[in-house]
Amino acid sequence: MLRGIFLFLSRQARLRRWAETSQLARALSARFIAGSTLEDALAVCVRIRAEGITATLDYLGENVKSLEEAAACRDMYLRMLAGLRDSGLEPNVSLKLTQFGLDFSAEACEQNVAALVQVAAESGGFVRIDMESSEYTERTLGIVRRLQQRYGASGTVIQAYLRRSASDVESLIATGVRVRLCKGAYLEAADVAFASKAEVDRSYQELAERLLTNGNYPAIATHDERMIEVLEKFVAEQGIARERFEFQMLYGIRRDLQKRLVKEAYRLRLYVPFGEAWYPYFMRRLAERPANVFFLLRNLFR
Repeated sequence: MLRGIFLFLSRQARLRRWAETSQLARALSARFIAGSTLEDALAVCVRIRAEGITATLDYLGENVKSLEEAAACRDMYLRMLAGLRDSGLEPNVSLKLTQFGLDFSAEACEQNVAALVQVAAESGGFVRIDMESSEYTERTLGIVRRLQQRYGASGTVIQAYLRRSASDVESLIATGVRVRLCKGAYLEAADVAFASKAEVDRSYQELAERLLTNGNYPAIATHDERMIEVLEKFVAEQGIARERFEFQMLYGIRRDLQKRLVKEAYRLRLYVPFGEAWYPYFMRRLAERPANVFFLLRNLFR
């Protein structure tokens, strides 16, 4: 029912126009979205860097409507890499393949991403290719493997709730691809993804421990404080240096936990989204998995 409500709201043009122009809605979104322009986002990245936190910059706007829009996104990402470098920051960005044209042409999409990864490789940067719903998993991993072989400077995301993820992690470890591990937020069928929280948590812990032991600089992406504590204990017991991995969180979520990790000398990177497309982005996240709204409300003031 909740999913239907969010889908309905996301399609209401009048409500969307109000949200995108309302000062109240803008103020709320500012907690989680680093502004509408690249300059806004770079200012946020500079500020959090002063707090000992690095960033991966994300331009909102997946599921473009044409290859021309995809090319425009590619050009924006090239500007993002240059802007981060010129600001004295690591040129580190995250993108979704649907944003680069995957729904229209796999070949054109890969060419768009390759242009970005090549620039990142030449400038000491890094491109994280995000994972979307399970219908894109195999195509995403294929592109990631080819880019890794050609350029390096790229990595991907594995969602622990997918039943296939243990096999994918082993394959990515073998090829040296850097992995961001998250729990997963898309609505998936029971034969594709674990349904219960206990199953997802167990999968996440097992995959995280495997990556921490044998992975290439894994990113442990979670706001689950209990899980973080379990993995902190594992790292200490196994003698894994803190320079071999990083924690990742969303900009604006669990700032108390972010401060604690930085104070304890863990590496922390925030996923920093920006752009005018914040409203459809936000509503899609809620529609895909209504539990996300409770997560948001729980952490709004933490």
